[in-house]
Amino acid sequence: MLKEYLEIGKIVGTHGIQGELRVECWCDSPEFIAGFKTLYFDRGNEKLSIKARPHKNIALVKIKGVETVETADLLRGKILYMNRKDAKLEKGSYFIQDLLGLEVRDINTDEVYGNISDVLKTGANDVYEVKNQEGKAYYVPVIPSVVKEVKPEDGFVLIEPMKGIFDDEN
Repeated sequence: MLKEYLEIGKIVGTHGIQGELRVECWCDSPEFIAGFKTLYFDRGNEKLSIKARPHKNIALVKIKGVETVETADLLRGKILYMNRKDAKLEKGSYFIQDLLGLEVRDINTDEVYGNISDVLKTGANDVYEVKNQEGKAYYVPVIPSVVKEVKPEDGFVLIEPMKGIFDDEN
């Protein structure tokens, strides 16, 4: 079951004297946050009307009703959430939170290699960090010749491993 509300960032400070907040982005970019008019506290239990704009590597967020730097400072450390229905992803794109924990299986043999423990951004392509039951990490490039099917709703990813990714030198 996919989560309805996803973490999007953390309030790390204030900006100016009129209650604007500095938000560390836990998404692709500050521009992504700037596209929202509504965010949430407490995993969706508290709805917030916002205006946001990118500023360097953070987002500046103004929450309706937060008018002073003192009120804004009380929110430092709080996590902001988005409703997944408010975001439109391109086909074949996924939220990292939906990928973490997915089982990684061989498309040909159904062998289980482990679970995705992290998604690394390398520039050219993402890389799934996959940890087996013993905690050993393997790195799987997210390219069409390797990652064949991603099924977050079913809890797994099917891959056709390249030689050298796993110990058995497929």
